[in-house]
Amino acid sequence: MSNRVRVGAVQAEPKWLNRIAGVEQVIGYIETAGDRGVDLLAFPETFLPGFPWWMWLKSVDWGEEFASRYLANSLAADGLELQAIASAANRKGVTVSLGFAERAEREVFMSQALIEPDGTITIVRKGDPTGLERTVFARSAGGTLVRDTLCGRVGVLGGSDHWRSEISARTRSAGEQIHIAAWSGFAHCEGDELFGPELNTSTCVRYAMDAAAYVVAPVAVVPVTGWEVVDSRIPDRRLLRGGGGVSRILGPNGLEMAAPLAEGTEGLLVADLDLSRTSRLTQLRRVGSTLHAEPSNSRSARAV
Repeated sequence: MSNRVRVGAVQAEPKWLNRIAGVEQVIGYIETAGDRGVDLLAFPETFLPGFPWWMWLKSVDWGEEFASRYLANSLAADGLELQAIASAANRKGVTVSLGFAERAEREVFMSQALIEPDGTITIVRKGDPTGLERTVFARSAGGTLVRDTLCGRVGVLGGSDHWRSEISARTRSAGEQIHIAAWSGFAHCEGDELFGPELNTSTCVRYAMDAAAYVVAPVAVVPVTGWEVVDSRIPDRRLLRGGGGVSRILGPNGLEMAAPLAEGTEGLLVADLDLSRTSRLTQLRRVGSTLHAEPSNSRSARAV
């Protein structure tokens, strides 16, 4: 394995509630990344079929309308969609980190898949979604996704798990060289400006420095058009407004490895990493952390 790894962070608007179009979009980015020599490509949290922002509206009507569509457009772990994505990763020789909504009968989980060029797919579900996320997503046994890959030792966490000290510490202690911090984007209710790009970027900087690892942070674009909702009782009050698209690639010192794309712009942020800069744990500690490579609730399959 070479110490030189080219990574890419996807900054794009998902194909909302459209599973087929979303899979085509993901495959398109894999092909583009492969043509640009990217070894490791990271997508935002629940990029397929998009993060369910209607949760913030607290509306029974919206919930009933979208919940069934969201379930129908989520992906099964053993479905043809992930197999097609794995085949594209194999053709282009790209390791792919994909955040997706995983359908299991009538439940939906926030899942992360690490798809390797040899067809191996390792999936871990978010154990404890936030209170609002639990209106759509189910809890699970959780797990830590860290694996030795052709791109080095890669770990993945989705969104709010970075603020859960236990799961964050477990991931760091597994000896990552590259950490993927997958964010769903930003859409806020009035008065909820605290949770925005500044907080998430600072979280990534802190993680990079604490783990002495590179951080690849893909962030979805959530456009204002179509997402801005006005309170009918108070016309000047916006209930929901869009935003997002602030992907980052950071070095172990927390500094930018590539000039960020403009906020809200779609594209691929690319940087070349030197893994010799990362501080590896001792061999004894790495052996002790092998349980993290195959979490108890992960599903692995060979797709090609």
